[in-house]
Amino acid sequence: MAEAQATTLAWTWTRFEGLGLQGLYQALALRAEVFVVEQRCAYQDVDGLDPQSWHLLGHDAAGRLMAYLRVVDPGLKYDEPSIGRVVTAPQARGTGAGQALMREGLARCQAAWPGRAVRISAQAHLQRFYGALGFEPVGDTYLEDDIPHIEMLCPAPHR
Repeated sequence: MAEAQATTLAWTWTRFEGLGLQGLYQALALRAEVFVVEQRCAYQDVDGLDPQSWHLLGHDAAGRLMAYLRVVDPGLKYDEPSIGRVVTAPQARGTGAGQALMREGLARCQAAWPGRAVRISAQAHLQRFYGALGFEPVGDTYLEDDIPHIEMLCPAPHR
């Protein structure tokens, strides 16, 4: 299977209702493939926040979901809008898809909430990745689902 190129991903930005059954299935399947199976982390992925969130999906030319994240509205998880469930398909890794996904997500946050900072709860080993996108650590590391995490904040305006 040829690797997806980040520049060829088609982005869909939608509220929960706009995902449709196929979009919802693809998003949940990719999240489970990576977070539950690959990372061997049994956790409550369907946490009640999806219906109140924006969803960003990146599909390749064949229609396969290669990258996904959700943005939880301000005030539901944190005071700021928060990006989470950031995931790229295994075959899309190393193509720049993850950076493209986050840049697109930050741009969508800026359009939806101009001038607002964005908060994430990042897996601690990904601090450098998120730091390159403008995020700064806030506080100490903590365990979430037995994986070290750290809150990070990307001050507005986004880079």
